[in-house]
Amino acid sequence: MMLTRRMFVASLPLALGACTTTRSMPVVFQPEPDPSYVEMYSAIDDEPYPVPAIDVRKIDPQYLRQEVSYGGDEPPGSIVVDPSRRFLYLVKEGGVALRYGCGVGKAGFDYQGDAVIGRKAKWPRWTPTPTMISLEPERYGPYADGLPGGLDNPLGARALYLYHNGRDTLYRIHGTNEPWSIGHSVSSGCVRLLNQDVIDLYRRVPVGTRVTVLPVGSFDRTA
Repeated sequence: MMLTRRMFVASLPLALGACTTTRSMPVVFQPEPDPSYVEMYSAIDDEPYPVPAIDVRKIDPQYLRQEVSYGGDEPPGSIVVDPSRRFLYLVKEGGVALRYGCGVGKAGFDYQGDAVIGRKAKWPRWTPTPTMISLEPERYGPYADGLPGGLDNPLGARALYLYHNGRDTLYRIHGTNEPWSIGHSVSSGCVRLLNQDVIDLYRRVPVGTRVTVLPVGSFDRTA
C-alpha cells in the first residue's frame, strides 16, 4: 500500500502537533467491571510520573485491551490502525491480534498507508506548530519552546513516531491524559491510547516496526 498523504507538508492539519481536545464525551458506566481489567488499568507507580488508575467503568469494554481473532494479511509483529472503528491491532501469530481501543483526531483520518516506527520516546516533549502559535498566540505562545513530558503533556506517557521513506510523517501513536476520549473522534491529534496501553505497546514493538493505517471504510479485520 502506498502512502497517500494529501498535500503532505503544505496543508498539514492545523492541530496535527497539538494532540489536544476541546470537548468531553458521554460516559459509559459498567457497574461490575471485569477484575482483570481493573488490574490491567491500575495505577503505575514506577514511572517518572506516576500514572493514575483508569476507571474502567467509564470505558466501553470493546476499547479495553484484549486478544481477538484477526483476518488481515499483515505479518506478525506489525501494527494496524483502523481509525474508522477506533482500534489499533498488534498482529500476533496464529490468526490473532492484541487489540487496543484508541481515540482519533482529524489527523488520524487524513493519513493512510504504510509507515514504520522511526523512533520512540518515553514521556515525550510536545511542541505546538508555528501555525498554531500564529493563529492562537495567547494559547500556544507560552509553549513555543515545547512542553516537557509529564501528566499534563498531551502526548501522554509514550509516543511512537511514524516515518515513510526516512521522512517523519508527523503522524504519532501516543498516550493521553483524557481517557474519556478513547473510542471517539476528538477535535485534534493523531491516534491516542490510554497511558497504560501505550506503555504496553511501547514495550512490545521496536523501532522499525511496520505500521499500516487503513483507509476509512475498510473491511473489519476481526470479521
